[in-house]
Amino acid sequence: PTHPVLQNGGSRRTRQHYDFPNGSSVVVGGMDKPAKVMSAQYDIVAGFEATELLENDWEMAGTRLRNGVMPYQQALADCNPSSPTHWLNQRASAGKMTRLHSRHEDNPRWWDGEQWTDEGTRYVLGTLNNLTGVRRLRLKEGVWAAAEGLVYDFDPAINVIDPFPIPSDWKRLRSIDFGFTNPFVCQWWAVDPDGRMYLYRELYRTGTLVSDHADRIKELEPGPIPTVADHDAEDRATLHAAGIATTPAKKDVVHGIQAVAERIRKAGDGKPRLFIMRDCRVERDAELAERRLPCGTAEEFDGYVWARNASGQIVKEVPVKENDHGMDAMRYAVMQIDRGTPFHVSVVAPGTMSAPKDESLLSAYDRLRKDPNWGFEDDV
Repeated sequence: PTHPVLQNGGSRRTRQHYDFPNGSSVVVGGMDKPAKVMSAQYDIVAGFEATELLENDWEMAGTRLRNGVMPYQQALADCNPSSPTHWLNQRASAGKMTRLHSRHEDNPRWWDGEQWTDEGTRYVLGTLNNLTGVRRLRLKEGVWAAAEGLVYDFDPAINVIDPFPIPSDWKRLRSIDFGFTNPFVCQWWAVDPDGRMYLYRELYRTGTLVSDHADRIKELEPGPIPTVADHDAEDRATLHAAGIATTPAKKDVVHGIQAVAERIRKAGDGKPRLFIMRDCRVERDAELAERRLPCGTAEEFDGYVWARNASGQIVKEVPVKENDHGMDAMRYAVMQIDRGTPFHVSVVAPGTMSAPKDESLLSAYDRLRKDPNWGFEDDV
């Protein structure tokens, strides 16, 4: 460790525990299983990016403020603004916690007291100023804002769940939305015997070739998995030549959105029919994070809104085509499952990618142009 505090005597015995010469300790952990903190006791509890916590997580952690060594016990929540209805904003507005506002000008890294620093110019006046809509209000202006005209009534407290092992007999499906400058999204879905869908793994990255994505996809979960994809023939041919056959997605946006919305809301048994597993993303795209853009499907919901006409009225037929790549892949998956299309397994053998002009790839490209459904033979 290079931090000066640690150089002056602190030791890191594990990645979660820092001990200091004066007897104090800093414990670093997550709230994926809130019950695991119940046997501990602390003087301070700090939640960073606390908008990602559930109120139950916060309250359970707060019950651990019982160490009694410091003169007082304290809970701290650090976050960017979210929706006005978020439980943190509601608690602060009700006086249940003290709200401390901070601005970008409070950070000497961005503002030197008289003007923006070089880094501040690039980040605040560049990256943040280029944001639009609700994302700009929250991250640039510091406003607890809700996007008007949200397409989906997605509730993280209901639709986001802790991960669990997928039973081997559940059906599985991959859905892909191609991209390079924009994110390439590959989602892995499981369907339980009652027809509920679970997003249990997600690849969400920019700046990577489809051929490299193909290698990563096969590495993450080997074996034939039915795959539905966007219609780009060249990108589909690249996957096909690597042994990943795809079927073209049904891209009826209006009916697709209706199908997703129906799954997201609670059914008659009080449970939704579409879930996203917490931390299902394989890795975080550093460039997207730096640009303050969504880094996964779950982060797209807040900004996925209906377009407006020339009069400024919301048009509930056409969503804004911005930061919606996970939304598209999710829609492909739902439409594939809900329209009753049989699940298929690929029977194509991987082709070589090293031959001059890549005859395998060109052959796949030519056949996909003639028959978009080529590559699927066996129902499972």
